[in-house]
Parts: sequence; C-alpha cells; structure tokens
Amino acid sequence: MAPISVKIKHAGKVHDVQLDPDQPATVFKDAVYQLTGVPPDRMKVMIKGGILKDDTDWRKVGPKAGQTFMVIGAAGELPKPPETPIKFLEDMDETSLAEALAMPVGLVNLGNTCYMNATLQAMRAIPELQVALQNSTPSGLPMALRNLYTNMAKTTDSVTPTAFLASLRHAFPQFAEQTRATGLKGLLGGGYAQQDAEECWVQLTNSLKEVPGLPGPSGSNASSKFVDQYMTGELRRVLKCDEAPDEPESVSFEKVLKISCNISNAVNYMQQGIMEALDGKIEKQSPSLGREAVYTSTSRMSRLPTYLTVHMVRFAWKRDIGKKAKVMRRVKFPVEYDALEIATPELKEKLLPVSRKLKEVEKERAERRKVRKRTKAAQPVKDKEGDVQMADASAPEASSSSGDAAAAATAAPAEGEDKGKAVAGAELEDESVYREREGKDLEALIHPDVKADVGASTTGQYELVAIVTHKGAEADAGHYIGFVKKRALHGSPFAPGAAAGPAPDEDDEDWYKFDDDKVSIFPAEKLETLSGGGQDASAYVLLYRSRPLV
Repeated sequence: MAPISVKIKHAGKVHDVQLDPDQPATVFKDAVYQLTGVPPDRMKVMIKGGILKDDTDWRKVGPKAGQTFMVIGAAGELPKPPETPIKFLEDMDETSLAEALAMPVGLVNLGNTCYMNATLQAMRAIPELQVALQNSTPSGLPMALRNLYTNMAKTTDSVTPTAFLASLRHAFPQFAEQTRATGLKGLLGGGYAQQDAEECWVQLTNSLKEVPGLPGPSGSNASSKFVDQYMTGELRRVLKCDEAPDEPESVSFEKVLKISCNISNAVNYMQQGIMEALDGKIEKQSPSLGREAVYTSTSRMSRLPTYLTVHMVRFAWKRDIGKKAKVMRRVKFPVEYDALEIATPELKEKLLPVSRKLKEVEKERAERRKVRKRTKAAQPVKDKEGDVQMADASAPEASSSSGDAAAAATAAPAEGEDKGKAVAGAELEDESVYREREGKDLEALIHPDVKADVGASTTGQYELVAIVTHKGAEADAGHYIGFVKKRALHGSPFAPGAAAGPAPDEDDEDWYKFDDDKVSIFPAEKLETLSGGGQDASAYVLLYRSRPLV
C-alpha cells in the first residue's frame, strides 16, 4: 500500500503526518515523536478498539486518508540533530568501524607464535601501560608494542604482528629457536619452535622497564619507571636457623615481577601453592655453627603493585625422562583475591582499614544494583500492552510524567515482594552521587605511605582480569590461549582506545577468549574449567588488578 496522509491531535494541536501501512507501527510513532516531542515509550496513540501497539498490523486497523488519531502523553525535549553526522557501517573506514564495534581483534599465528599472541592479549588488560607507551616510548620492543596496540585499536580485522615478532626475536634470540624437525620438514629447513608464554611475559615485561612511569597526583614520581610503579612487588625474606635459635635472623628484600604458585600433590587451591612457594626449608652455611644448617625461609610481600602476576608452575624438570613435563593437577584459582594474606604485618596494618571499608562498600553497591533492578522490573510495561491502561487513556492524569508513574509502581510492589527495598529503589540517588561519597571516604583511609607510592595497591584486594592458558600434555608443544575480562578492555579511564565499543554493564562478568585470530565471548561461569586436571586449557599465567575504589 502507498503511504497516506493522516492527522494527529495532541495537546489541542493538529499535525499532518505520513503513515505507511507497510511499515511497523514503531515507524509511525517515531514520526509522531518528531512532531510532538512525546517519546514513544510514554506515547498512547488511540485507534479503534484500543491503543496502537508496536506490533499492531495496520491492515487490521484499516487507516484512511485524512483520518485523525488522538495522541496522549507528556512531551519531552524535542529531538536534536546529532552533533556528528550519522554514518552507516558500509560507509565507514576500518578505523571508524573499530570504534563502532565492541569486539576486540585477534592476532594471526605466524607459526608457533600462540605463546606471544596470548601474552600480548593478556597484557592489553593493563590500560595504564598503553597510556605510558603513548606518553613516551623507548625505541626497540616498547615502540613495537605501542605500534601494535595502536593498530589493534584501529581495525576490525585480525592483525598480523610481523613487525612485533621481528622485534621480539631481535631483542631475545631464544624466541627465534628452530625446531629439530625430521623427515620432509627437516629437508625444508623446519620451522620456529614453540616457546613458553610465561618466559615471553617475563621478557616482555623486562623490556618495558625503561618506559617512563605515570606522574602522581601532584606531578611526583617524575623519574619513576612504569614497570616499577604498576607491575613490581617487593618481597621481604626472613631466614631463621632451626639449629641455632640464638643466631640473628637474616632479612633481605627483593623486587619481583610475579609470585609463583607451586603445584604439589597437596595443592588444590592457588593460595596453598603460593604459600608453599613463599615458605619452606633450605640448607646453607651457618656463620654461628660454621657448617651447613637447616633454615626456615619465610617470605611476604612488603609492596603490592596495582597489577599482580601469578605464575602457576605447571612445567617441571623430570630427571627420569631428561626434559620438562607438564603438571596436570587441577588447581582452583579465585576471581577475587585477598593479597593481605601474603603481605608483611607492617603492610597489612597499612592496608587493612581501607580494605575492610571497601568490602563493606562493595556489598552496599551490590545491594543498590539489586534494588535498581527490582525497581525497574516493578515499573509497568510501557504501553506494550495497551489494553492494560485503557481506562486511563482519556484521563487528564494520563499525561503525567514517567517519573510519577515509576514512583507509584515502586510504592505498590507486587504481592510477596520486599516492599521496603522496592520503595527504597524510588528514593535512590544517582549512582555517581554514592560513588563520589564512597570514594572520599575510602581515600581518607589510605595510609600516607601507600598514597605517595604511585602504582601500589591501596587495598590489597584484587580481581582477576586476564589469563594465559596452556593446552596439551607436553611442555615444549601444545597451544596457548589468552582470556581477558570484558570490563578490563572497555570503558577504562586510562587508554580510551584500548578497545572499541561501550563499556559492558557492571554486572557483566563475561570474558573474551583470544585463540590467535579467533575471538569469542567466554562465559564467566566457565572459568573454573581452566583450573586444569587434564590436557585441556589450564591456567598458566594469571593477571590480577587491584580493585578500584570507585
């Protein structure tokens, strides 16, 4: 059917509008919105027998040219033209497409380079690193990394990291090792060997040690380096001689880029493996006894960085077979980690007040999210079921604001609902008001020493943001895959170009799976499948980020 000219009457005014019976009712409502300013979600268009619904079939309504439709609803601000012209996907270049689409890009495997690809994707979960690289980048591998991340943010196609791989092999020739191929592959010269992703992570981090750090709130720490600020912890090691109790303790400090999780037959959880690596017995020369003696070694973190790397020690040298073998044991890891358990008493004392407060605040935030969801669910369906509010169609109150309707809905919750929380939902302020208030309260509890240490964790509370897994039974073979939490790549106040697309909902706990150039969504409930226990993907390197205060 051809479009026909009809009239609408709203607030005493009559407007002419085109109605195309072949188009959905939502198209007509949008045209009415352009003339009256009444948003479609609070608009009632009266038709014969009821109210126009979004799925109404115009052929059943049978509109006629010149017919007048009554429109009821409170007008809002009339729509404004967009600040920037609307562009369709087919008209966008690759850079614009990457900004419009949310899915991050993968990296092409250049021949046993999955170890590198997984490492690069996981390290991309550190947006502050990208800021530091953009501010000032030393030549060599850091420059190659900056260029690679910049290219990844400007395209929707998988990126071929040829230039970065060349820089990596130039800086660290071990990654250019050739396979000892036999048969036809040997005659053709073989290929590049599989490498260890954890070694790649460590070497890449070492190469970034000259990247300048980020300034503190007052411009302090101008001479600091980024890795020292955000990725380096300090370990205090105390040695006590078991055989000579009167011998003074030996105390030493060491800067560390990671903490290890040993995997023995007694380890079922990550924390157990970490404690096994931190504490133990060693033999060394005793100055008081003049001979070898047994010492108890106790190590604790005297500084916790914003990004804490945990190495699951899954590969161990086997003397009987003369090579490394993979430890298949299942070891569960937490998505939220309380590192105060591995902190020195002095550091724990400094972090405990804000840590406790943050836990209380996060419970309150979770409760507010529940209330808002319950409040939203309690609101009436916005005229999708028009006949429900048919009795109000001609009443003056029908044009009242949606805010009044929401308050009324929450004031009268359904039978069996928590009435107190439903009413509380109507009284909640904007979330930003609470966050600002909570941020000030938490900031006031941060110890001055910790506040002055740019890049240090202020709470000791961490959330898991990235994982590198190994799949297979052999240490020198298999396949590496990267996993990154969606919220770690989107919407960060740092490095807005880290990943395209809007920030996921706060309740979105899902992850991205980076299997070389194949990128997919990985549900949060499946994370436990990465704990090991077989030849499938097992967590090997875990990256934890200090939980933000707001």
